[in-house]
Amino acid sequence: MIRRYLSAITMVCLALISTSVTAADYLIQPGDEISIVLPGESSLSEPFKVDRDGNILLPELGAFSVAGLEETELKRQLTKALETVFLELRMLRVYVQRRQILVTVYGYVENPGEVTLPANSTIQMAIHAAGGLRAGAQLDKMQLRQNGEVAVFDYKRFLDEGDAALLPKMNSLATLFVPASPMIGNVQVDFDPSKIADGGDAASDSKAIKVFGEVNSPGSFSFRETLDLVDMLMRAGGVTRYAGVEQIRVISNGEPVLFNMNAYLDSGDDSLLPNIVPGSTIFVPMKEEQIKAGINTVYVMGEVFKPGAYEGKSEASFMDILANTGGPTRFADSRNIRILKADGTVNNFDLAQFSEGNGQDELPLVAGGDAIFVPEKADMNQASWLKVPPNEAIIIIGEVLRPGRYEWSDEMSLMDLLAHAGGPTPKGDTAAIEIVIPLENGETVSSSFDLDSFIKNGGRESELPDVGAGSTIRVRDLPQDPSGNKSQWVQQSAEVSIYVFGQVGSPGRYKINNEMSFLDILSAADGPTQNADIHNIRVNHRNETEIQVSKLDLGLYFETGDEELLPTIKAGDTIYLPEKNRLWLNESKETTIRVLGAINKPGRYRFNDSMTILDLLAEAGGTTSAAYVERISVINNSCCGSQARTFDLLSFSQTADFSKLPVIRSGDTVFVPENEASDGSRFRTGLDQVFKMISMSALLGFL
Repeated sequence: MIRRYLSAITMVCLALISTSVTAADYLIQPGDEISIVLPGESSLSEPFKVDRDGNILLPELGAFSVAGLEETELKRQLTKALETVFLELRMLRVYVQRRQILVTVYGYVENPGEVTLPANSTIQMAIHAAGGLRAGAQLDKMQLRQNGEVAVFDYKRFLDEGDAALLPKMNSLATLFVPASPMIGNVQVDFDPSKIADGGDAASDSKAIKVFGEVNSPGSFSFRETLDLVDMLMRAGGVTRYAGVEQIRVISNGEPVLFNMNAYLDSGDDSLLPNIVPGSTIFVPMKEEQIKAGINTVYVMGEVFKPGAYEGKSEASFMDILANTGGPTRFADSRNIRILKADGTVNNFDLAQFSEGNGQDELPLVAGGDAIFVPEKADMNQASWLKVPPNEAIIIIGEVLRPGRYEWSDEMSLMDLLAHAGGPTPKGDTAAIEIVIPLENGETVSSSFDLDSFIKNGGRESELPDVGAGSTIRVRDLPQDPSGNKSQWVQQSAEVSIYVFGQVGSPGRYKINNEMSFLDILSAADGPTQNADIHNIRVNHRNETEIQVSKLDLGLYFETGDEELLPTIKAGDTIYLPEKNRLWLNESKETTIRVLGAINKPGRYRFNDSMTILDLLAEAGGTTSAAYVERISVINNSCCGSQARTFDLLSFSQTADFSKLPVIRSGDTVFVPENEASDGSRFRTGLDQVFKMISMSALLGFL
């Protein structure tokens, strides 16, 4: 119920508004909104906007021209058109709900395009609807195009005076164009509008004041009679910290004048200000530093906070002068400060050592005319490391994390230098670090240092080798896998090498020290292969007075664990692991056993006293499926002639009586016959022949 009353009140208010704002002579124009009220028809409830062509779009009727009509004529024509669609039109209402205009704004605005404005809107409202002006818009030459005419007006003057009469009236379908100022050039770039002259196009104005030099915002500025030189400098952002304000140059009417800003500021006398006329030029030069010199002047250069020339009393000390400069910076090399005396001599001073109370107890004497130079600290990450003089440098190369040329100090040791270089890499040979020390006569002395032994034994600092400026330290690299990099491991010296050949995973040269054993070297060579004969390993001791060869049964060592079986090896020795069953042809028959007959791998085999016939048959691959294992023959060679005996392997497998195993020795022969040699096999063969003869006789009788 409340909604009905509110709806009725709204309809009455709309009718009253329509009656009050509608004039008999008002003609509908593009942009207006037309309301058509017909109870019960929801399709006509929304207002219809008049487009640029003067039409409204009606449901089921399409475009209907309304521009240029009065409201009464509009209602008459709409009623006539709607009678073809609707039956009851007695409650039809037609009126202009909102009077508006369509204006196109383009040019130097933020959002150019068509905007809809209330009737009687101003130019400023159109610019606001288009997002406002862009920085660089020219305000004094805007254009309004309507009814076939172009009106150029000064929008800047309107902003200065606020007189609305300075702006032209806009009609619907008018076009507003905002040009760009020629001061921004013909290339679109971002710029700071505050730096553009406040007089508009002052850059092209012959009366503009040119201000340049050591000012923050140089440029051309519009001339005003009320502004003096100080005002013009303020408009240019003021002078910079490098400005020479005592020598400001002003050219007016072709006459140059010098102006001393300091004198004006000290006195406040306006008569000192030069005359500024249209077209004047103001130049602020850069300040020129005055060169200081004198018998009491000391020059401080390099890595101090305030280098320069300092005048002091004769009793001023080195620390007094250094303190006045702000002291060394964090990049200063305080260990190598140089005092360049007026007579040409150079004295070195170690400030760091003096501050620690080590060695240098007195400050250097500094007099007028002397120069103090604080050099920059050498940085290992910079390409300028050559700035370290040779008499203060030490070279470290090879397998360290940061090889290079380092600054040396007498308080450093070899350990300090290695730590400064990042320490040895994992590939570094720290057991033989090479050191080359230059002598005064131009010769050098070479030595080697075992860092591993020094650390392990807890050596003292006095045991470290002496190194100094000019020395060279090399940390050689350990040889890599000899199977894949022959070019590096051949560089290893023979004095620390051991040789491993034969059936090992990686034969080659290996580095050895006094703490390594035979098993260490064998493990480094990736151990024996599956074809290695570990019972007959040979070790050739080359460093002994007389060459000796040791034999090693590694299999026996694994069975007993007796460390006495392992040979002692040293650098220069050779270890050889032969291949299984490859050298038996070179051995005498008295040291091998022959295995023949129905076995998988017949041949000659090595034999020792710990083996039995079962071990021998297993090494020969076992018997074949056709073997006659009940009558294996064993022929023994003895002093009194050969003897033969048989062995029943099948019976042994059932009883496991080891006392029945035949005794075999090196030089014996073992023969395993085939199954065809057995009595049962011969009986079955004869019986088979008898059956064949009977079958043949029966067949002949049948035929």
